[in-house]
Parts: sequence; structure tokens; C-alpha cells
Amino acid sequence: MRPEKIISIAGFSVVTTTSPALSRYLLRTVRAGKKATLLFANTNFIVQCRYLLDKLYKESVTIVNDGVGMDIAAYLFRREVFKENLNGTDFVPQLFSAARTPMRVFMLGGKPEILKKSIDHVSQKLNQIVVGSCDGYAGMANNRATLIDSINNSQAEVVLVALGNPIQEEWILANRQALNANVVIGVGALFDFWGGYKPRAPRLVQRTRLEWLYRLCLEPRRLLRRYTVDIMTFLILCRKYREGSRQT
Repeated sequence: MRPEKIISIAGFSVVTTTSPALSRYLLRTVRAGKKATLLFANTNFIVQCRYLLDKLYKESVTIVNDGVGMDIAAYLFRREVFKENLNGTDFVPQLFSAARTPMRVFMLGGKPEILKKSIDHVSQKLNQIVVGSCDGYAGMANNRATLIDSINNSQAEVVLVALGNPIQEEWILANRQALNANVVIGVGALFDFWGGYKPRAPRLVQRTRLEWLYRLCLEPRRLLRRYTVDIMTFLILCRKYREGSRQT
């Protein structure tokens, strides 16, 4: 997706775009029979996936910004502003609604019971065609050798990978070339929201960009490190790459 502007965050080339423009790009990719890979980068992504930088460049992955931390880094270290905050939870339904006809979707990841509810949500609420699925636990463990063939045989146009950072990025990079699907998207905790396992923050909290605080209050043990130590690591990485770019 090179026509859009790129903002470098801690060495990652992050595309600044809007939901409608990104949807058009992916839908054009499907209609043309080409391939695209989409990842949403928040501060946790930058910290957890920094060792994958070289592989991401080689695979020509499209990375977009997710969360207020990315906005802060763009302004502090680059004096740049992203056009829109993008995240899989909001964007994927917008992508589906922008499609002229229902899309063929394969869903990978999540707990079995959550995945089942997510499939129902995609087929019944979002009106898409779920052509296959595999949970991220026993399903992946028991079908590791045949999983790629199962996805390809399903003739999926879109593969949603919900394994969390950095496991989903590792899986996508390791298997993207073998996948025939037009679009592969790393969606993190999206199935947890669709399956009702985790609630979204109220609309007011989302609009004020405090959804991270809402999630921290719900899951303090799991997320405390992400919003303390990892944030500091994120800022250090941003500064490191900014200083490196000045010296080159």
C-alpha cells in the first residue's frame, strides 16, 4: 500500500491512512486475485515484534497504527500525525460491510468455545461466509500438518488470525507464501470481543481514547506490565531509532 504516507515508528514503516481507503485497497486486492497482509501496530506490537522487522520488510506487509501510544510517538519523535486510529475490532466489520458481496472467511485462533461464538457473529451479524475455522489450542496442535491445506481448500478470500502478539505475526510470516487467500489479517483479541468473552469499552471511553485504561481496569494482572514496563521499552525504542536516523 505504498501510495499512502509512511511514518517510521521504532523502525517499523507504519502507513497513515483511513478505514475507507484501507478497505478499498484490500477489496481491490481480492478482486484482482492478488495478495495482501495487514497488521495492526500498537505499542505492544512494536515491543513484542521488533525481532521480526527484517522479515516484515521482506514480505511487504502493510502495517497500520492502533492506539493512542502510536499517536503520541508519531508526534513526539516524528512531528507527524496519523490520519485515523485503526484497530482490527472496528476495521474488520467495516471491511466486510464495504464488500459488494459476502466474503469467504477462514477464522484461526481463540479458545474453541469463543471461536464458535465468533463464527456465529461473523455469519449471522456481519453476514459473511465462514468457510472454515481452527481454534488456537488443540485445533492447531492436532492439525498443524494439514492446516494450510485446509485453509487453501476452503477457498477463503480472507484469513483472520487471532493468536496474539507475537505468535500471530510469526505464524503469518512463516505461512503467508503458502496461503492462497487474498487477504490475511492479524486481529489479536478480536474473537474474544465477538465471542462475548471480553467487553468493549463504552462509546464515550472509546471516543476519549481511554479504551486502554478500561481494559487495564478489567485485566490488571495481565495488562499491567504492558502499560508500564513495555511502554517505557516502546519509548526507548522510538528514541533509539530516531537517533539512529539522525546519524545516517
